[in-house]
Amino acid sequence: MKVLIVFCLAISTLARGLSHVHHQNVKVKWTEFQEWQLVTSAKEDNELIEETSESVENAIESDDKDQSTDSTKSSKLDSILFKNNKRENLRKLIRHDHINWEAYKEMHGKVYTNKFEDNVRLKIFLKAQQTIREHKKAYGRGEKYFYLGLNHLSDLLPEEYRRLNCYLPASADSLANDNYTTFLTPLNANIPRSVDWRQKGYVTQVKNQGQCGSCWAFSATGALEGQNKRKTGRLVPLSKQNLVDCTRVKPYGNLGCKGGWAAQSFQYVKDNRGIDTESSYPYEGKDSQCRFKRQFVGAVANGFVRIKKADEGQQQNAVTTVGPVSVGIDASHKSFGQYKGGIYYQPRCEARKINHEVLAVGYGRENGKDYWIVKNSWSPNWGEKGYIRMARTEVTTAVLPRQRATRSFSDFMSDISTSACATLLKGATVGFTI
Repeated sequence: MKVLIVFCLAISTLARGLSHVHHQNVKVKWTEFQEWQLVTSAKEDNELIEETSESVENAIESDDKDQSTDSTKSSKLDSILFKNNKRENLRKLIRHDHINWEAYKEMHGKVYTNKFEDNVRLKIFLKAQQTIREHKKAYGRGEKYFYLGLNHLSDLLPEEYRRLNCYLPASADSLANDNYTTFLTPLNANIPRSVDWRQKGYVTQVKNQGQCGSCWAFSATGALEGQNKRKTGRLVPLSKQNLVDCTRVKPYGNLGCKGGWAAQSFQYVKDNRGIDTESSYPYEGKDSQCRFKRQFVGAVANGFVRIKKADEGQQQNAVTTVGPVSVGIDASHKSFGQYKGGIYYQPRCEARKINHEVLAVGYGRENGKDYWIVKNSWSPNWGEKGYIRMARTEVTTAVLPRQRATRSFSDFMSDISTSACATLLKGATVGFTI
């Protein structure tokens, strides 16, 4: 039974611009404590110091008059110091959070339209910070195998985070479904315990898609770049913007910054007889008119191959013998957005909720746990310098779109699916040579 490729779907509605955000829309209600977190004055600090000093002095002065035992006197003094230290520690925590917020904005170049937006972003930031602290405790207890951290996504509204992803139903992938043959696993293939195509020079630098739902374009070009390197010996960055601009027409049906499919992109490269280089057609992060120029073609592709229902060994075979693989995952969970390092595993992920396409560049094993090495398009500030290690589990299906060599190039794509978002899911695309 042949498996259909599942691809990204764009979010149907873009978030309203922040310049149009109103109090009644966001519905943010600040508690007295949250308002207190916004301002910590030197005057309050001085008052606290004076209050503490006065309390201690009064306790010492009354010592001579007090006929209580030494242990009772010590207990009274300790109680005063404890209460004041508790208050001081609370103020330090609040001041620390406020300093963190200012440093965060400066580090990531965050500039907001007004104080209200700043407050809204601060609330999101503080919530993310609290989640990270709680997760850190679980990580320290050995309950989690990955850890979280602040990044440039830590102040995003939910709709802004969703915009980074895309989701399109499998049924919409009709074009690619009609253009494939069955992939046969190479006989006597040597499957090593680990593979990392980065070490072999098959992977370009991590990029940032920004607030454009173009993950599918980054995923597709990543697979093509690896095969270009394999065939020619040269690693040439290919144009994501070329795909964003030029596949929004029939029969491809991609939606530009609103989402798309990697497979439709490969079909475009085949039909168009090429894709331009990144340097000649740089990324803009927005929809524009198609400006493809044949003199700047960096790679060409032709054909599709799909894999029948497979096991994990066949998936490893594809990544090992083919090269970097474009894969679809469920990236909807907050833990994914704040991922900082370790082997990511999220049991609540579902294969039917794929909303993001990335690039698998290898696999490995650490402390008895198997993982995939996955390249994201959310900048090097996210994850492990732009990468994530995702737990490997049982594979349920796999597909490889096939391509022939043309003009000395040979590019292949595959579709691989597994059982959870902590592994490679439906929507994978790979490049390899026949």
